[in-house]
Amino acid sequence: MALIDLPPGHVGAVVTFLEMTKPPKPQPVPDSGGLRLGRWRDVDPAKYRALFERVGARWLWYSRLAMDDAALLASVAEVHAVVDRRRIEVGMVELDFREPRQCLIRFLGLVPELAGRGHGRWLFAQTLALAWRPGVERVHVNTCSLDHPAALPSYLKAGFTPYRRAFESFPDPRLAGLLPREAAPQIPLAVSPASWA
Repeated sequence: MALIDLPPGHVGAVVTFLEMTKPPKPQPVPDSGGLRLGRWRDVDPAKYRALFERVGARWLWYSRLAMDDAALLASVAEVHAVVDRRRIEVGMVELDFREPRQCLIRFLGLVPELAGRGHGRWLFAQTLALAWRPGVERVHVNTCSLDHPAALPSYLKAGFTPYRRAFESFPDPRLAGLLPREAAPQIPLAVSPASWA
């Protein structure tokens, strides 16, 4: 067994890459619980970052928070916001169709307040319906050990097949000021070895 040292102030995660090469069998659409999905025709960087952080801070999503507006707009693909009955945005899906005949699910999630209520099944079904548009031959995604514990099992249950695993480390976005220090309380904030005691 080999151990890989992390640089001080870094977080480590195991990343699992998954793919689906044929659409899943049709199934009844789960109840939306009053949620609906709406596509953003134009992406406002500030609005995008706010929703991205609300959905992903718990899981240390930070990549888009580190980008300036130009880089963000160049990277963002097709964004759909999950909206509740009060018209408040409570989740997001980002799909990238830039590779021919492929769809990459870049981001998929709901705000932590909705966890455990069954909304994830509905969002997952909606995401796959959007991803498998005519001409798509492969849908792929990656998830990591920092994501919601149900993420990987949900992808596997939906019919995704893992094809690669890797270890990644990155500077803790809480220490960099990209996320509040209280984000992701389940992941210890390791400033230095002395702080672990």
